[in-house]
Amino acid sequence: MIMGNRTWRCLAVATALFAGVPAAAHAAEPGTPCPSSARCADGQLTDGTPYAFAKPSRWNGAVLVDLDFAAGGLASPLTASLLARGYAVGGTTRTISGWNIARAIGNQAEALGRFEGAFGRARYAIAEGRSMGGMVAAGVAQVYPGRFAAAIPMCGGLGGAVGQWNQKLDTVFVLKSLLFRDTALPVTGIPADVPGTQQQWLSAVTAAQSTAAGRARIALAAAIGQLPGWGLAAGGTPAPVPDDRDADGVEQGMYLALAGGPLPYLGQAVSSRRAIEQLAGGNPSWNTGVDYAHQLTTAAPAQRDAVRRLYERAGLDLRADLGRLAAEPRVTADPAAVRYLERGIVFTGDLRIPVLTVNGTGDQISTVAQQQSYGALVRRAGHESLLRQTYVQAAGHCTYTTGEQQAAIDRMLTRLRTGHWPGTEPRTMNAQAVAVDGVPGRYLAYTPPRFNRTYPALSRPAG
Repeated sequence: MIMGNRTWRCLAVATALFAGVPAAAHAAEPGTPCPSSARCADGQLTDGTPYAFAKPSRWNGAVLVDLDFAAGGLASPLTASLLARGYAVGGTTRTISGWNIARAIGNQAEALGRFEGAFGRARYAIAEGRSMGGMVAAGVAQVYPGRFAAAIPMCGGLGGAVGQWNQKLDTVFVLKSLLFRDTALPVTGIPADVPGTQQQWLSAVTAAQSTAAGRARIALAAAIGQLPGWGLAAGGTPAPVPDDRDADGVEQGMYLALAGGPLPYLGQAVSSRRAIEQLAGGNPSWNTGVDYAHQLTTAAPAQRDAVRRLYERAGLDLRADLGRLAAEPRVTADPAAVRYLERGIVFTGDLRIPVLTVNGTGDQISTVAQQQSYGALVRRAGHESLLRQTYVQAAGHCTYTTGEQQAAIDRMLTRLRTGHWPGTEPRTMNAQAVAVDGVPGRYLAYTPPRFNRTYPALSRPAG
């Protein structure tokens, strides 16, 4: 079941994130039969979370454990590709854990135990996943290095939950302060009517996009929030990658990241923040002490240039707007809510097993700057030899081809078998990808911008 070049599994997760409900609520396919070339096992973990695994008749000794597999993974083209290459594959759903990241991480270890109870000990247990599953896979590498041999986080929020949601606060705060200050649009404290609130935000930003002043201020908010400068148009079709000198094209890309495509940034920022606030018992994000003028200086050069030119064209004073942001009353966090997210996972860079990350340069949900934060923490801890980070020129959230994902998994298996990293440069990754499904790979050399909200590098919120 394929839509374009994306796997069904990735799109199911993305749809669920926008709706603010667990992926399995949309994606589960209980009637999907076990592939004829495999043996399957399923059931429930201690907390009631569903799990499922498929093991091929000719097993290579590796098993992939994925947060979202039991939410329809047997129907995924990637699963068919993996089974054909000898991998066992399976995992859980997020139906029970949701944004309880610590529970989700623990569930992956328990699910691995259920697999080994059914099929015998795996030689190589690999945590992998997309979106929240990518964050959880990286968490597994940090928490369970004795149970798992490696991790492959794809399109994961590797700034960690605290840093990721501080970054999202910045974007929405700047939009509200400069464009919608006199409205009831919420930045935090999301009301129960999530769909209505999403529509209000999307409608407001769409209206602002029709004016020169609105476009300038949308560009400023997106640049400060480190959103990509291109995105998905209506129907989920990738917009053309804009020329860095095309201020209008770059701004249009930032607008699409915010409010376009099937999973707009603002929609997910509303739905998931509501879910987190309910679980955490308050607001876990803050911008006390944040200098937005400084954050603008760390944005991508093309975005800084677009902001400057659009402000000039609209007859606005950029310095005055930055002054307004500096004077705006700040959002403070509920310390207990911050502690809730910290208990989920705070990435420290303390790796004991190899990790290979994959992220799209145009990902509006797991923004690519978060990958810089993760890499910097690993280097600071002195474990850079265990990490490889790769990038795909793809717009949208988790929009990889089957071949691009298979290439990363195959490279990791080679790393485990030999004890040495094989080539992960773009040319090699793309050759691996196209050999899987005939679709050209889009890996490219890329250096992400420095993440503005690395945590715990910033001081904790007062209170």
